Amino acid sequence: MDKGRLSERDICTKFITPAILRAGWQQHEFREEVTLTDGRVMVRGTLAARVRDALAKGGPKRADYVLYVMGNIPIVVIEVKHAGFPLGHGMQQALTYAEMLDAPFAISTNGKGFLLHDRTGLTQPAERELALDAFPTVAELWPIYQQWKGLTEPAAVKLIEQPFHSDGGGREPRYYQRVAVNVSLVAIAKGVQRILLVMATGTGKTYTAFQIIWRLWKAKAKQRILFLADRNILVDQTMQQDFAPFGEVMHKVTNREVKKNYEIYLALYQAVTGREEWKQIYRQFPADFFDLVVVDECHRGSAADDSA
Repeated sequence: MDKGRLSERDICTKFITPAILRAGWQQHEFREEVTLTDGRVMVRGTLAARVRDALAKGGPKRADYVLYVMGNIPIVVIEVKHAGFPLGHGMQQALTYAEMLDAPFAISTNGKGFLLHDRTGLTQPAERELALDAFPTVAELWPIYQQWKGLTEPAAVKLIEQPFHSDGGGREPRYYQRVAVNVSLVAIAKGVQRILLVMATGTGKTYTAFQIIWRLWKAKAKQRILFLADRNILVDQTMQQDFAPFGEVMHKVTNREVKKNYEIYLALYQAVTGREEWKQIYRQFPADFFDLVVVDECHRGSAADDSA
């Protein structure tokens, strides 16, 4: 077969997917044409339009393949090019996407073989060519990822392997939300006790927080969790929308009442403390009652001496 006459999609179907499967990867462990960004919105005067052309500057970013471990962790990004291009022609693109996804390995291919780049620096040479029938296996790559992230304890690995929540309706974390959740869980798995997660307005901080809490809770790493917010509407929306899967184990602290038979607690700062002692109901919880406290909009807090 003359590969030079095949399109990139033909090369994917006839050569790349079979090579991945021969290496022992399962169908559910990789996805094709993974959209990372929808394209930049360009504004001219009162008109706004999204750049739809993938080849145009600011156009959508789409990875040809992303391979995952445990369905949670992007570990390999593959960029496929026409057979007429050199083997490494797509490497810069693959590296860009791998960095966006926090994936350790980037691969460029033209259907004749693979060029593998190890972003971790743990293998030498960092970039090497592989035959078409020598695609790396999960068993080869997963230990390198664990070493890269410093995941040395079985309990830490178990936590990272816990799946994201899926509502069955197709909603899933965006690529940057996945990165935020994964890096947070890695830090927690390594024993980090205080984490500041910074995300821009409109990027889905509450949904990201939910996925972090969900995976920690389902893995039984954190059993009693407090989510603090600064406005009543934020707490109510969170319970009704992003946190709805917690169902009956979830409780909103109201009326200065302390209840200790729930697992997921949501509260306003004002609902658990205040200048007057009778308002400081947080004191009725033992200091070790909560395994995890998530402070939403934490920049609104005050460290002033007379602050509540």
